[in-house]
Amino acid sequence: MDTTAHTFATLFQQLGLPSDSHSIDEFIATHTPLAPATRLADASFWSSGQAAFISEALSSDSDWAEIVDQLNVCLRS
Repeated sequence: MDTTAHTFATLFQQLGLPSDSHSIDEFIATHTPLAPATRLADASFWSSGQAAFISEALSSDSDWAEIVDQLNVCLRS
């Protein structure tokens, strides 16, 4: 079992996005603020595969859920 704590960098890698700190900051700045009524997985900037991963991570309370929640908070700030 993988007990590695996930970070924004590993989440962005999992999503197939650039994962260096500058790219992550730029992604968040570009997509903030996410409308309160929009579920994170339903945001228009995700591909269908990325949206499915996010939805599954949250609905199954997987080990990715915490870092996905943190991304959700950052995109709504």
